[in-house]
Amino acid sequence: MARISRFSASTVKLRTNSFELLALDGISSGIIQFNSAHDSADWLRTISTNINDLMLQNMKMINKCYSMCDQIMHMGWVSEKVQGSDGSQVYKFKFLVLKGSCFYIFKIPPVSTLDWVRAEKIYNLCEVLFKVSKVWPADEIWIQENLYLNHNQNEELEDQRPYCFSILVGHGKSHYFCTELGNDLLVWEKLFQKAIFMEVQRTGSKTYVCSSQGEVVCFTVDFISGFTCFDNKSKNIIWRFKFSQLKGSSDDGKTRVKLLFQSADTKQIEMKELEFQDLTAVLHCIHSFIAAKVASMDPMFINSQSLARKYICNT
Repeated sequence: MARISRFSASTVKLRTNSFELLALDGISSGIIQFNSAHDSADWLRTISTNINDLMLQNMKMINKCYSMCDQIMHMGWVSEKVQGSDGSQVYKFKFLVLKGSCFYIFKIPPVSTLDWVRAEKIYNLCEVLFKVSKVWPADEIWIQENLYLNHNQNEELEDQRPYCFSILVGHGKSHYFCTELGNDLLVWEKLFQKAIFMEVQRTGSKTYVCSSQGEVVCFTVDFISGFTCFDNKSKNIIWRFKFSQLKGSSDDGKTRVKLLFQSADTKQIEMKELEFQDLTAVLHCIHSFIAAKVASMDPMFINSQSLARKYICNT
């Protein structure tokens, strides 16, 4: 599970026509320097492809030990932007895994079954949101020849990591990650969405305790039936709407959300206000279920929503 780094340690500065290869135990190959951006890019892609192939083989072996609902969808190295001890922003290597119902963040790859509970963070896939944060519409050679030779530098390009994505999680928090190559970003975007959609279909529904007009109620998002609100004690249904009846929403960014539904009978818009302890997680869950519902009816939906693909594959 080796990894490649084109950047100076923990920084946003790209090495010119060079990169470093790091083993699982952190032992470095040293800085490998090339005569041209073309040579550097060719070797970078070749080594990266080999690492990914070995990672895939390892993943297949690991999956033999797990049930179908707990399989590893994807795993690999990225860099995460974190706050340094002096308050500055630095990048640290992290190992990400999409497995079963969860998204894992590790400092080092898990090598035994006990390691899975030692992850830095574990999130339910239904309650996170993948977002492409930055992607430059250029190939690796252009990037090295034109940007990283210190031509036309400006403040906007101070952070020279071109392929970045964010994972938005509960309570308004997020993680900011960067990949070494554009293709890596494409793979993470595609498989993250696929993992979320598969988890939605496996789970079927998610229920959250919340309050409405001062009363404790339960709010359920169901892949088949849509949205249901029912009394927490009696379990009597208060209201129910299909996904197609949701016409809009707004929230206060804290705990309250207003959902606008169109009545099937009167065609009038009905507003339902709910208050949640972790509103962000619920909104992400709603997004995941709706997106999965659309994807189940339109197989091309995932590709059509790929922001990274639009930039990387069309350049």
